[in-house]
Amino acid sequence: MKRLIFIFSIFALVSCSQNDPQEQLKNLNGYWQIEKVEIENDSVVEYSLSQFIDYIEIQDSTGFRKKLKPKIDGGFIKASNDSEKITAKIEDNKLILYYSTPFDEWQEEILEANEEELVILNKDNKKYYYQRYKPLISQDEEETKE
Repeated sequence: MKRLIFIFSIFALVSCSQNDPQEQLKNLNGYWQIEKVEIENDSVVEYSLSQFIDYIEIQDSTGFRKKLKPKIDGGFIKASNDSEKITAKIEDNKLILYYSTPFDEWQEEILEANEEELVILNKDNKKYYYQRYKPLISQDEEETKE
């Protein structure tokens, strides 16, 4: 019985830490590649390879998201000069991102944000699944070719 309680306690602790908004906020910064969009429970759009990635940078609860186009050598090209301003707020133990551009304002809820995965819920109840971007050719592979 003690073993069962211990296992349940560990499971509960791990589950809670994965949804901790402070931890999610720490994991948002970086390059993210879209994997799929769940439009409804039984309707999913898969992205095998997208030509664009999202770069997110947030410091002290404010920042931006920008679309970038990866280059074969691991660098990036700006997809446009536009960026979305972000304000991150923790509300009701959830991480909410408030976006603004000169043309629109909206918000999204972070459902999951860890080292490798990002899941965002938008106002239309669509879930966007991202994975941490990894270049096709890494710097290490490039150096071993020379």
